[in-house]
Amino acid sequence: MRVGGVDGVPGGWVVCVLSGSGRTRRVSWSVVPDAAAVLELGTGCDAVGVDIPLVLPAGGVRRPAEVEAAARLGTARSSLFPTPPEQVLAADSYPDACAAAQRVTGRKISVQTWNIVPKIREFQRVELPGSVVEAHPELSFRTMAPAVGFASKKTARGAGQRIAALAGWIDPARLLGDLPGAARLDDVLDALACAWTAERVARGTAEFLGGPGRGAIAI
Repeated sequence: MRVGGVDGVPGGWVVCVLSGSGRTRRVSWSVVPDAAAVLELGTGCDAVGVDIPLVLPAGGVRRPAEVEAAARLGTARSSLFPTPPEQVLAADSYPDACAAAQRVTGRKISVQTWNIVPKIREFQRVELPGSVVEAHPELSFRTMAPAVGFASKKTARGAGQRIAALAGWIDPARLLGDLPGAARLDDVLDALACAWTAERVARGTAEFLGGPGRGAIAI
């Protein structure tokens, strides 16, 4: 089996491609500049999990997948940025984006959401194969280790908890031994969590929040 996991980094994306099975899986790490390069690396994968919204609402109603995801995340729901309406993608500035969102939804978008708009645009401009699914790392971690009260991923404790959770699926010593310098530790752990979800999709054991289709979030 061959699966991929993708997370955003400053100036691009970190991509892990895992091949094989069990704790002897092999990994290839890359940092690439855009969505087109991500898809090229994912060629031949059975599934690829990407931490970015792949479908945007056209109106003021929040995506069903996000409503379900927020409920699952509970106190960690702040890690899930609301997907902006598609009208925001044409904005040239944060004030313009807020105005566009307010016209459609009655609410402005956050600065954090505006900061990921360029990455959302990238995936709106490419043709996505059916093997690419939307994933959310914090949902993935909480699904693989439901008894853990995860600390912030930016802390040593939080990173350790996430590595321990992944250890039930992979051998961290093998997969984290040679990481790209352009990615941060929390980014590569999130990419691995997306790959975990991708493997569940490929095996037919994933759950799709929001129902089947491109607008779902896989876990």
